[in-house]
Amino acid sequence: MNPNGIAGKTAVITGASRGIGAATARMLAAAGAARLVLHYSSYQQGAAELAVELANCQVDLIGADLSTDAGLTGFINQVKATAPDADILINNAGHLVHRAKMPEFTFDLYDRVMTLNSKSVYFITQALAPAMIAKGSGHVINLSSIAARNGGGPGATIYAASKAAVSCITKGLAKELAPAGIRVNAVSPGTVDNYFHEKYSTQQMLDTAKSLTPAGRLQNNEEIAGVIAFLLSDAASGIHGQTIEINGGMYMV
Repeated sequence: MNPNGIAGKTAVITGASRGIGAATARMLAAAGAARLVLHYSSYQQGAAELAVELANCQVDLIGADLSTDAGLTGFINQVKATAPDADILINNAGHLVHRAKMPEFTFDLYDRVMTLNSKSVYFITQALAPAMIAKGSGHVINLSSIAARNGGGPGATIYAASKAAVSCITKGLAKELAPAGIRVNAVSPGTVDNYFHEKYSTQQMLDTAKSLTPAGRLQNNEEIAGVIAFLLSDAASGIHGQTIEINGGMYMV
Protein backbone atom coordinates (compact mmCIF):
# COMPACT_ATOMS: atom_id res chain seq x y z
CA MET A 1 0.00 0.00 0.00
CA ASN A 2 1.38 3.38 -1.03
CA PRO A 3 -1.27 5.90 0.01
CA ASN A 4 0.64 8.93 -1.19
CA GLY A 5 1.37 7.33 -4.57
CA ILE A 6 4.93 8.63 -4.40
CA ALA A 7 7.01 6.63 -1.88
CA GLY A 8 9.54 4.40 -3.60
CA LYS A 9 8.57 5.59 -7.07
CA THR A 10 10.55 7.02 -9.99
CA ALA A 11 9.30 10.35 -11.31
CA VAL A 12 10.22 12.35 -14.40
CA ILE A 13 9.62 16.10 -14.14
CA THR A 14 10.14 18.45 -17.07
CA GLY A 15 10.98 22.08 -16.46
CA ALA A 16 12.32 21.29 -13.01
CA SER A 17 15.17 23.78 -12.56
CA ARG A 18 12.94 26.34 -10.80
CA GLY A 19 9.34 27.38 -10.17
CA ILE A 20 6.54 24.83 -10.06
CA GLY A 21 8.79 22.05 -11.34
CA ALA A 22 11.38 22.53 -8.62
CA ALA A 23 8.68 22.84 -5.93
CA THR A 24 7.15 19.59 -7.18
CA ALA A 25 10.53 17.85 -7.10
CA ARG A 26 11.03 18.93 -3.48
CA MET A 27 7.55 17.74 -2.53
CA LEU A 28 8.00 14.34 -4.18
CA ALA A 29 11.40 13.88 -2.57
CA ALA A 30 9.92 14.72 0.84
CA ALA A 31 7.15 12.18 0.22
CA GLY A 32 9.68 9.41 -0.32
CA ALA A 33 10.28 9.24 -4.08
CA ALA A 34 13.19 6.89 -4.73
CA ARG A 35 14.38 8.57 -7.91
CA LEU A 36 13.79 11.85 -9.70
CA VAL A 37 14.72 12.52 -13.31
CA LEU A 38 14.75 16.29 -13.68
CA HIS A 39 14.72 18.09 -17.00
CA TYR A 40 16.06 21.60 -17.47
CA SER A 41 16.46 23.86 -20.49
CA SER A 42 18.71 26.90 -20.04
CA TYR A 43 19.04 27.03 -16.24
CA GLN A 44 21.51 24.21 -15.63
CA GLN A 45 22.78 25.84 -12.43
CA GLY A 46 19.34 25.73 -10.84
CA ALA A 47 18.91 22.07 -11.73
CA ALA A 48 22.35 21.21 -10.35
CA GLU A 49 21.68 23.07 -7.10
CA LEU A 50 18.33 21.31 -6.74
CA ALA A 51 19.99 17.93 -7.26
CA VAL A 52 22.37 18.66 -4.38
CA GLU A 53 19.47 19.79 -2.20
CA LEU A 54 17.55 16.56 -2.82
CA ALA A 55 20.31 14.31 -1.52
CA ASN A 56 17.82 11.90 0.09
CA CYS A 57 16.92 10.36 -3.28
CA GLN A 58 18.66 9.54 -6.54
CA VAL A 59 18.56 12.46 -8.97
CA ASP A 60 19.39 12.42 -12.68
CA LEU A 61 19.53 15.60 -14.76
CA ILE A 62 18.74 15.87 -18.47
CA GLY A 63 19.14 19.13 -20.38
CA ALA A 64 17.14 19.78 -23.54
CA ASP A 65 15.34 22.53 -25.43
CA LEU A 66 11.82 21.14 -25.75
CA SER A 67 10.72 23.96 -28.06
CA THR A 68 12.35 22.30 -31.07
CA ASP A 69 11.77 18.90 -32.66
CA ALA A 70 15.46 18.08 -32.35
CA GLY A 71 15.54 18.97 -28.66
CA LEU A 72 12.33 17.08 -27.95
CA THR A 73 13.54 13.98 -29.80
CA GLY A 74 16.87 14.12 -27.99
CA PHE A 75 15.16 14.38 -24.62
CA ILE A 76 12.83 11.48 -25.37
CA ASN A 77 15.79 9.29 -26.31
CA GLN A 78 17.66 10.26 -23.16
CA VAL A 79 14.74 9.78 -20.79
CA LYS A 80 13.92 6.38 -22.30
CA ALA A 81 17.53 5.34 -21.73
CA THR A 82 17.68 6.85 -18.22
CA ALA A 83 14.30 5.94 -16.74
CA PRO A 84 12.32 3.71 -19.10
CA ASP A 85 10.31 2.35 -16.17
CA ALA A 86 9.22 5.68 -14.66
CA ASP A 87 6.07 5.49 -12.52
CA ILE A 88 5.22 9.20 -12.59
CA LEU A 89 5.48 11.80 -15.35
CA ILE A 90 4.99 15.50 -14.62
CA ASN A 91 4.80 17.42 -17.92
CA ASN A 92 5.59 20.82 -16.45
CA ALA A 93 7.92 22.44 -19.01
CA GLY A 94 6.29 25.45 -20.63
CA HIS A 95 6.77 29.10 -21.51
CA LEU A 96 5.33 31.92 -23.52
CA VAL A 97 8.70 31.89 -25.34
CA HIS A 98 8.00 35.50 -26.34
CA ARG A 99 5.04 37.84 -25.94
CA ALA A 100 3.97 38.82 -29.44
CA LYS A 101 0.68 40.17 -30.75
CA MET A 102 -0.75 38.87 -34.02
CA PRO A 103 1.07 41.27 -36.42
CA GLU A 104 4.43 40.25 -34.94
CA PHE A 105 3.88 36.50 -34.76
CA THR A 106 5.97 34.27 -37.03
CA PHE A 107 5.67 30.66 -38.19
CA ASP A 108 8.79 29.78 -36.22
CA LEU A 109 7.51 31.30 -32.96
CA TYR A 110 4.16 29.54 -33.40
CA ASP A 111 5.91 26.18 -33.83
CA ARG A 112 8.21 26.73 -30.85
CA VAL A 113 5.33 27.67 -28.53
CA MET A 114 3.22 24.71 -29.62
CA THR A 115 6.11 22.24 -29.52
CA LEU A 116 7.20 23.28 -26.04
CA ASN A 117 3.79 23.50 -24.42
CA SER A 118 1.70 20.78 -26.05
CA LYS A 119 3.64 18.61 -28.51
CA SER A 120 6.15 17.73 -25.77
CA VAL A 121 3.33 16.66 -23.45
CA TYR A 122 1.94 14.18 -25.95
CA PHE A 123 5.17 12.64 -27.17
CA ILE A 124 6.96 12.39 -23.81
CA THR A 125 3.87 10.63 -22.49
CA GLN A 126 3.89 8.38 -25.55
CA ALA A 127 7.51 7.46 -24.77
CA LEU A 128 6.96 6.53 -21.12
CA ALA A 129 3.45 5.07 -21.24
CA PRO A 130 4.40 1.57 -22.49
CA ALA A 131 6.27 0.71 -19.29
CA MET A 132 3.38 2.02 -17.19
CA ILE A 133 0.96 -0.08 -19.24
CA ALA A 134 3.15 -3.14 -18.70
CA LYS A 135 3.07 -2.55 -14.93
CA GLY A 136 -0.64 -1.77 -14.89
CA SER A 137 -0.11 1.48 -13.03
CA GLY A 138 1.23 4.98 -13.45
CA HIS A 139 0.50 8.68 -13.25
CA VAL A 140 0.73 11.51 -15.75
CA ILE A 141 0.16 15.09 -14.58
CA ASN A 142 0.15 17.85 -17.19
CA LEU A 143 0.42 21.60 -16.66
CA SER A 144 -2.25 23.68 -18.33
CA SER A 145 -3.03 27.32 -17.49
CA ILE A 146 -5.92 29.67 -16.81
CA ALA A 147 -4.94 31.15 -20.18
CA ALA A 148 -6.51 28.05 -21.74
CA ARG A 149 -9.86 29.26 -20.36
CA ASN A 150 -9.65 32.97 -21.10
CA GLY A 151 -7.38 33.30 -24.15
CA GLY A 152 -4.42 34.68 -22.22
CA GLY A 153 -3.09 38.18 -21.74
CA PRO A 154 -1.60 40.54 -24.35
CA GLY A 155 0.62 38.68 -26.79
CA ALA A 156 -0.19 35.27 -25.33
CA THR A 157 -2.88 33.97 -27.71
CA ILE A 158 -0.87 31.03 -29.06
CA TYR A 159 0.45 30.19 -25.60
CA ALA A 160 -3.18 30.07 -24.44
CA ALA A 161 -4.08 27.84 -27.39
CA SER A 162 -1.20 25.50 -26.57
CA LYS A 163 -2.41 25.19 -22.98
CA ALA A 164 -5.98 24.55 -24.16
CA ALA A 165 -4.48 21.72 -26.20
CA VAL A 166 -2.92 20.36 -23.01
CA SER A 167 -6.33 20.18 -21.33
CA CYS A 168 -7.75 18.39 -24.37
CA ILE A 169 -4.79 15.99 -24.60
CA THR A 170 -5.25 15.23 -20.91
CA LYS A 171 -8.83 14.10 -21.47
CA GLY A 172 -7.97 12.05 -24.54
CA LEU A 173 -5.01 10.29 -22.93
CA ALA A 174 -7.02 9.67 -19.77
CA LYS A 175 -9.63 7.79 -21.78
CA GLU A 176 -6.96 5.80 -23.56
CA LEU A 177 -4.84 4.93 -20.53
CA ALA A 178 -7.38 4.54 -17.71
CA PRO A 179 -8.16 0.92 -18.67
CA ALA A 180 -4.46 0.15 -18.20
CA GLY A 181 -4.46 1.50 -14.64
CA ILE A 182 -2.86 4.83 -15.49
CA ARG A 183 -4.37 8.08 -14.27
CA VAL A 184 -3.89 11.20 -16.40
CA ASN A 185 -4.87 14.61 -15.04
CA ALA A 186 -3.82 18.23 -15.32
CA VAL A 187 -3.45 21.24 -13.07
CA SER A 188 -4.17 24.74 -14.32
CA PRO A 189 -2.45 27.54 -12.41
CA GLY A 190 -3.62 31.12 -12.49
CA THR A 191 -1.07 33.89 -12.01
CA VAL A 192 1.70 32.43 -9.87
CA ASP A 193 4.26 34.55 -8.05
CA ASN A 194 7.35 33.02 -9.65
CA TYR A 195 10.06 33.40 -12.31
CA PHE A 196 7.65 32.85 -15.21
CA HIS A 197 5.83 36.08 -14.46
CA GLU A 198 9.00 37.90 -13.45
CA LYS A 199 10.14 37.26 -17.03
CA TYR A 200 6.92 37.70 -18.98
CA SER A 201 4.70 40.06 -16.95
CA THR A 202 5.10 43.64 -15.81
CA GLN A 203 4.49 44.67 -12.22
CA GLN A 204 1.36 46.46 -13.38
CA MET A 205 0.04 43.24 -14.92
CA LEU A 206 0.73 41.34 -11.70
CA ASP A 207 -0.90 44.03 -9.56
CA THR A 208 -3.98 43.96 -11.80
CA ALA A 209 -4.21 40.17 -11.58
CA LYS A 210 -3.95 40.34 -7.79
CA SER A 211 -6.63 43.03 -7.53
CA LEU A 212 -9.03 40.98 -9.68
CA THR A 213 -8.46 37.72 -7.83
CA PRO A 214 -11.15 37.04 -5.20
CA ALA A 215 -8.55 35.62 -2.80
CA GLY A 216 -6.67 38.90 -3.07
CA ARG A 217 -3.28 37.38 -3.78
CA LEU A 218 -1.29 35.43 -6.33
CA GLN A 219 -0.65 31.71 -5.98
CA ASN A 220 2.76 30.23 -5.19
CA ASN A 221 4.74 27.28 -6.51
CA GLU A 222 4.10 25.13 -3.45
CA GLU A 223 0.32 25.42 -3.80
CA ILE A 224 0.49 24.02 -7.31
CA ALA A 225 2.89 21.26 -6.23
CA GLY A 226 0.55 20.36 -3.39
CA VAL A 227 -2.33 19.70 -5.79
CA ILE A 228 -0.02 17.60 -7.96
CA ALA A 229 0.92 15.53 -4.91
CA PHE A 230 -2.76 15.08 -4.08
CA LEU A 231 -3.52 13.85 -7.60
CA LEU A 232 -0.79 11.23 -7.18
CA SER A 233 -2.33 9.94 -3.95
CA ASP A 234 -4.85 7.17 -3.31
CA ALA A 235 -7.26 9.88 -2.15
CA ALA A 236 -7.53 10.91 -5.81
CA SER A 237 -7.88 7.37 -7.17
CA GLY A 238 -11.21 8.12 -8.85
CA ILE A 239 -10.00 11.26 -10.64
CA HIS A 240 -9.27 10.81 -14.35
CA GLY A 241 -8.99 13.34 -17.16
CA GLN A 242 -9.60 16.40 -15.02
CA THR A 243 -7.98 19.82 -15.19
CA ILE A 244 -7.88 21.25 -11.67
CA GLU A 245 -8.03 25.06 -11.58
CA ILE A 246 -5.74 26.68 -8.96
CA ASN A 247 -6.15 30.43 -9.22
CA GLY A 248 -7.54 31.94 -6.01
CA GLY A 249 -10.98 32.17 -7.61
CA MET A 250 -9.81 34.17 -10.63
CA TYR A 251 -11.56 31.81 -13.04
CA MET A 252 -14.90 32.85 -11.50
CA VAL A 253 -14.35 36.50 -12.38
